[in-house]
Amino acid sequence: MKRVDIAPNLLIATLWADALNAAGLRAEVFSRYLTSIAGEIPPDQCNPAVWVLDDDDLASAKQLLQELRTPLRGAPWTCPDCGERHGPQFAQCWKCGHSRPDSSSF
Repeated sequence: MKRVDIAPNLLIATLWADALNAAGLRAEVFSRYLTSIAGEIPPDQCNPAVWVLDDDDLASAKQLLQELRTPLRGAPWTCPDCGERHGPQFAQCWKCGHSRPDSSSF
């Protein structure tokens, strides 16, 4: 088991672990609730950490987290079905559910 990274909060740690698990890399969040005792132990040891269970997955996990941290680039798009405008990060229209026309390159 290897530590991938320390997250700024439990929400981010959980999102990272879920993304790793969805990619087939078994991951867990440790130190979930230590922020409540910051001051009793050093603050830099209180944030939740994401760990991969298989040591061989560490490089892939770090690469995936780097991709998650990199903002998506691209142009906003307009739904061809209902005309709703969306940012480049969305692959489906939130209003009508229509898929982005170029979602294969998404």
